[in-house]
Amino acid sequence: MSNSPQSTGRRVAAEVTVSMDGYSSTGPDDDMSWCMEHILSGQSELYYEGIWRGASTAVLGRTNWEGFTSVWPGLTKDPASSARTRELGQWLATVEKIVFTKTLEQADLDKTEWVNARIGRDLEAEVRALKEAPGRDILVLNSASIIQGLLGAGLVDDLYLTIVPKILGGGLRLLPEDYASSWQLATATTFPDSSTVSLHYYRA
Repeated sequence: MSNSPQSTGRRVAAEVTVSMDGYSSTGPDDDMSWCMEHILSGQSELYYEGIWRGASTAVLGRTNWEGFTSVWPGLTKDPASSARTRELGQWLATVEKIVFTKTLEQADLDKTEWVNARIGRDLEAEVRALKEAPGRDILVLNSASIIQGLLGAGLVDDLYLTIVPKILGGGLRLLPEDYASSWQLATATTFPDSSTVSLHYYRA
């Protein structure tokens, strides 16, 4: 997954899509229409495949869990979906998943079509344990609150930041106000179809 020179051991990669003014979502309603043109493009599917195939554990928060499980099973079964979309859907459905939430219980996860998911409560402690466990990399799926917590704990090794040419003017910012750090650029990828740029940074 990582092109960084220190890519030994199990790494934590955070993947997130943001607007030009740094928002990852529009707020409580979490309207994602502003970035769907990019997300659904063939160029995006190909790029993202290079990230998720390197991971054997996915980490996400409640909002993305509820959104993903309401949309992805249908996309996965839809014969009109591309082969890459269906394969990503199968990976999401079966990969080890840790859902960090204060409100959901294990029974809530077990009601969905997705399997191999469990509740997480202590973000820092559990991710540190995951890093020491066997497996490939750990991928945080577009969950800004989870990424913020892991950045603050110094637990993000790779940051995949996709910048969509939209200005939202408000919502949930990805980076907390009091967070400072230095990173190195591994790759920069342009997507002409959606005028989007993806930057892969690793911790310096």
